[in-house]
Amino acid sequence: MMQNKITPSLWFHNHDGKLNAVIDYYTTIFKDNFKASNPIPLGDTPSGNAEMCNIVLFENPYWIMSTAKVHQPFNDSFALIIHCNGQDEINYYWDYFTKEGKASMCGWCSDKFGLRWQIIPDNMGQLMAKPNARLVMSKQSKIIIEEYLK
Repeated sequence: MMQNKITPSLWFHNHDGKLNAVIDYYTTIFKDNFKASNPIPLGDTPSGNAEMCNIVLFENPYWIMSTAKVHQPFNDSFALIIHCNGQDEINYYWDYFTKEGKASMCGWCSDKFGLRWQIIPDNMGQLMAKPNARLVMSKQSKIIIEEYLK
């Protein structure tokens, strides 16, 4: 796995503290764009059983950890943005994450682990330049590109 000077770290909560469920979940949606090193067992910690590993998501490195007990839950102060090539790709990610997660507003959602995502089209800047864009976005949960074009 590649090494950056600074690598974002994500701390998941999984009931047994193991990363297998986390890795399987993201491999299912991101397929070959998600690669994980073998989890490193940390054993029993103050947050229960724990594991950690490196991942690469769309060529961006991250460090992930999972503990059996919630240490700090994810919240809206950190999110990953997916820039999508059209409505089909928006639907693909949105439907997967919200199936066991939660929809929010303006293209924001959280997955089953509570990680926040904003799923937007590649041309979101152009769509937001349209006169009615703020009104359209304020009424949307999932971004529907066609509604900006009316």
